[in-house]
Amino acid sequence: MIGKIVKGIAGFYYVSVVESGIYTPEYPKTQAPDGRGNGLRCSTMYTPEYPATHAPDGAGEQLCYSTMYECKAKGIFRKEGKKPLVGDNVRIEVLDEDDKTANLVEILPRKNELIRPAVSNVDQAMVIFSLESPKPNGALLDRFLIMMEKQGVPVFVCFNKEDLVSLDEAEHWKKIYRSCGYDVLLCSAGDGKGLDEIETRLTGRTTVVAGPSGVGKSTITNLMQTEICMETGEISRKLKRGKHTTRHSQLIPLGGDTYLCDTPGFTSLYTAEMDKEELRNYFPEFAPFEGGCRFQGCVHVNEPDCRIKEAVEAGKISSERYENYRMFYEELKEKEKRRY
Repeated sequence: MIGKIVKGIAGFYYVSVVESGIYTPEYPKTQAPDGRGNGLRCSTMYTPEYPATHAPDGAGEQLCYSTMYECKAKGIFRKEGKKPLVGDNVRIEVLDEDDKTANLVEILPRKNELIRPAVSNVDQAMVIFSLESPKPNGALLDRFLIMMEKQGVPVFVCFNKEDLVSLDEAEHWKKIYRSCGYDVLLCSAGDGKGLDEIETRLTGRTTVVAGPSGVGKSTITNLMQTEICMETGEISRKLKRGKHTTRHSQLIPLGGDTYLCDTPGFTSLYTAEMDKEELRNYFPEFAPFEGGCRFQGCVHVNEPDCRIKEAVEAGKISSERYENYRMFYEELKEKEKRRY
C-alpha cells in the first residue's frame, strides 16, 4: 500500500493513503507536471503503483477519500542509515485496519531532500519575513536563500505585514531581492492583501514554508486552507519575536496536487557545510559578472580589479547583500581554520 508521509512526531509517521477515486467529466483528475501526479481536490495522492480508478462509463459518482495510518518505521532503516521524512512517498504494511496502524517498509525514490527543514519531494520554497515586528534580518534571509540555492530548490520571497510600513520601505526590500533574480511578493495577512497572488504561486506544487519566528508563517498558512489550523502563538512584546510558534513539520493538503509544508519557526539557521570558494555560486546576482575579474578564481573579497566589487560600487549589486556575502565568507574561512 502506497501513501505519503504528512507528519512525523516522536518516532511515529502519519501516512495518508488513497482508498479509491472515480473521476467524472465534471470533476477531472489534476495532472502533476511529471506525470506521476497528485489526485483530486480531496487531498489524495496517486502514483503509478497506486493509480486512480475510473468509472467504466466515464461518468459515475465521486468516491475519492483518503485514510490516515499511524506507522512505525522498521529497523532496517536504522541499519541502512535512512530516516523517513515528511513528504516521502512510502510503502506500508497494515497491522490493524480498525486502529489504522501500520509498519513503514519502504521509502520510494525521492525527487529531492532538504536538510533543514527536513522534508522531501518539494517543488519550491516560500520564504516569509515580516517588514515590521520583527523587522527584516537581511543576513538571516540570505542564509535561507543560500540554503535553498545549495539544495537546488526554487524559492520566492514573501514580505508580510506590508500594512505596517511605508511604501518606500516595502519597495526597498522588494528591490533588493528582485534585483538578485528572486520573485518577491508583498502581503498583509491582517487584511488579506496579496494572498490571492500567493495562492496562485502555490497551486499545483508542494511548497516548503520557511522563515523565522513571529513573521506570520502559520497565519498565512491558516488563510490558505480551512480544514487544518496550525497552532500559532503571541509575539513577545519585549523581544518582538515568536513566543509560541509552529511546533512540528507537516504537509497540509490544500486540494488537488497542492501541499504546504509548514515548518517550526527559528531564529538561527544551520549553515550547511560548504567550501568558502563555492559560496559565490549561491549569490545569483554575481553570475553576470563572473569571469571578468583580473584573477582566475577570484572570491570577490580582497582581490584588486574585481568585477563583483565594481558592480557593487556602481549600484548593480546590492551593497547589503554583498556585505552579507563577505560576512559569510569570513565565517566559512574561520570554520576551515578550526577544522585543520
